Amino acid sequence: MALHAQIDAGDVKRINNRAIDLWMVGTSQIKECDPVFSFLNKQKLLGSAEYLKRYNLAIEAREFSLAQWLGRSVSQGHVDVAGQWLSAQSNPEKFARRHLSWTSDDVTRRQLAYAIERITFRNPELALDLWIQLNKLHAFSAEQELLTERHIALWTARDRLPEAYLLLIRLPVAAQSDEVSRWRARTSLRKHNWNTLLTDIGQMSDNERRSEEWRYWYNVALRRLGDSPESDLALTELAAERSYYGFLAADELGLVYALGDTESRADDVILAELAQRPELIRAHELFRVGLDGRGRSEWDAAIAYLTPEQKSQAAILAGRWNWYSRAISTAASVGQFDDLALRYPLPYQSLFQQFAATANISPTWAYGVARSESLFMRDARSSAGAIGLMQLMPTTGKTVAKKLNLPYSGVHTLTDPKSNIRLGTTYLGQMSKRYGGNRVLATAAYNAGPHRVDRWLPVSGNQDARVWIENIPFNETRQYVKRVMAAETIFHWRMTGEIRRMSDELLQVDAEPSQVANR
Repeated sequence: MALHAQIDAGDVKRINNRAIDLWMVGTSQIKECDPVFSFLNKQKLLGSAEYLKRYNLAIEAREFSLAQWLGRSVSQGHVDVAGQWLSAQSNPEKFARRHLSWTSDDVTRRQLAYAIERITFRNPELALDLWIQLNKLHAFSAEQELLTERHIALWTARDRLPEAYLLLIRLPVAAQSDEVSRWRARTSLRKHNWNTLLTDIGQMSDNERRSEEWRYWYNVALRRLGDSPESDLALTELAAERSYYGFLAADELGLVYALGDTESRADDVILAELAQRPELIRAHELFRVGLDGRGRSEWDAAIAYLTPEQKSQAAILAGRWNWYSRAISTAASVGQFDDLALRYPLPYQSLFQQFAATANISPTWAYGVARSESLFMRDARSSAGAIGLMQLMPTTGKTVAKKLNLPYSGVHTLTDPKSNIRLGTTYLGQMSKRYGGNRVLATAAYNAGPHRVDRWLPVSGNQDARVWIENIPFNETRQYVKRVMAAETIFHWRMTGEIRRMSDELLQVDAEPSQVANR
């Protein structure tokens, strides 16, 4: 909007560089940018060189339709190349097979590597077969070979295929990475190869090996092999953490959870001064009238230059204003982790209890999901399109609302806390029923979708839920499940004053059809 005003004012010199910056990106811009681009064209600032630069950026960003459009202002050859990229994107297997008898140039080799990458997501074994054939026919660069082979090996592991470990350990040194090390260890863990797991963790980078995840599993492996003294000491140290792995370590040894709840010290003088600051008053008012996003921006800008002590008090102030997301994030920004009432608040408690009971699920679980999803932001929106406190996709919200005979009006319904909590707890209850009450599977399904979780179930027998969680293919979903389970443990203590062992909620994951009911 500022650029529009400058254009209307004829302030040419001031806007040229800013307008070019808007233009020179590899993705499509919003419609509001069109007048700016029209201005650049009228000023004859967008020639073939500028179109070519943006064309290359679009190719790098995998925005091939945009690249094809940009190519029209460069040459027909560029349009054709963008069309080839589109073919590799839309039907990668067909594109790859078409080149099993062709020689190729550098661009085609890049497109083939991209096609194999795409195939790998769906079928790593097919991708490996096609890659072996293509690699004999085309002079791929050493970097292309390393990246492609690593990509195939990683997805073979994520898909739990038999040859996964062999492909991972055969990768050349240049293709090794922390992610390769992690999936070697996860594959060994899935097979309960404890000695191999110890070797895998021992070969990780120092930072990776010192993470809570691998400290826990290294010492569990030692215990499974009968080496308890050393492992018990390490697990006792880990059990002092208030975290997913801290709780697991405490469960392993039968120790009390280190919840460590300490109320933050309120400084009335600083609090009063902060509450009178115009910028914080403005942020608060925006929040109160429902302009939450603008309010958050104002808040974040206002506290950016506060001292750590002032930020600590600002977190308390946000909590008193029932502005939960700002209280949680501001407290975290200064390492204020021990005030559990501040960091794990209980907003809308009567609604969570009512609707969770109706859905036959625990309100503490629903709280764990809501906090992990949105930090209790009623207007939260994800990049995937999920909306509201419990981050429901519009189509999911509409489907659940129909079953409940609840009036549904899209965004308005999903940003209403009462409606969102009702829909979210109902959907969580549906996932719980689908997976026989297994909260691990239901939580994963809530995040990634039940169709994916169905594919991730063991082919036969059963699996320790802790091991199953570690082998969830998606990093986001894996971390999400851990975060929700740990948060539920804390919320249970907050609501009842009692500790419930997290491991008691980690039911084994079965492959039997009874595990997935009412598909």
